[in-house]
Amino acid sequence: MVDSTYVRDVSGDTFQQQVIAKSHDVLVLVDFWAPWCGPCHALAPVLFRLAETYAGKIHVAKVNTDVEHALATEFQIRGIPAVKVFRNGHVVGEFVGVQPESTIKALVDKFLPNEIDELIQHANRLQRDGHTERAETLLREALTREPGSDQLKLALARLLGIGGVNHLRIEEARGLLDSISIGSGKGPDIEALRSWLDLSDAALLAPPTEALERAIRANKADSSARFELGARLALAGDYEQAMGQLLEIVQEDRSFRDDIARRTLVGLFGTLGHQHPLTIKYRALLARALN
Repeated sequence: MVDSTYVRDVSGDTFQQQVIAKSHDVLVLVDFWAPWCGPCHALAPVLFRLAETYAGKIHVAKVNTDVEHALATEFQIRGIPAVKVFRNGHVVGEFVGVQPESTIKALVDKFLPNEIDELIQHANRLQRDGHTERAETLLREALTREPGSDQLKLALARLLGIGGVNHLRIEEARGLLDSISIGSGKGPDIEALRSWLDLSDAALLAPPTEALERAIRANKADSSARFELGARLALAGDYEQAMGQLLEIVQEDRSFRDDIARRTLVGLFGTLGHQHPLTIKYRALLARALN
């Protein structure tokens, strides 16, 4: 595919700029494909036409899965063509296989900015500025008015799971995620939040930090202690040290609890946001560990 104004080939090195950062300005459709894939070649002109039709409201980023193994692993690509829809740094929609142009257009229209988007962005700004209670109230009131909004459910679940974690808030967040419709309730963004909630549970049940550190000093191969320490560190906001512990497990004990360290690391990337400096740093380190 020749690069155009709205369609570009993207690699691991340019993903941050061309997908994550750009998705804060326009909707980005990431097309995971491979040269040998016939259906991928059938889908490509459909995406190209849509990008031209929307004239800047959407961009298409093409990722060759034969080359970009780390990106394919991170976004759990199991069949191609697979398209992930990014907005504000997160996956908000997706589909697999060749779809009619009208179906893809309906998906795009669903995620173009609307009043709910603006309200969620306002709540996010309030939370970033330290006004978490006001943000929570705003989202709860909006969800009362729009009880079927999957966007509001996800936004409130994220706020509950990340701000002021306790078991009640974790369970309420899980309930909100479970209530999201089947079509919207999948994808790395939601899986990232579920990973964070699991991590929070592990931290709340784990022994004290000092005891875990002693256990690791006594046995560097103690993956259970290392994982629990990573959970405690993440919950305390020390994300870099937490990621370091999880990466150590990936490097030394990949099979531990069905590869939970890698899955949790990817979950932290989604929790922090794909523009976060630690996400950029540890995504690269994880890619090296996996290759």
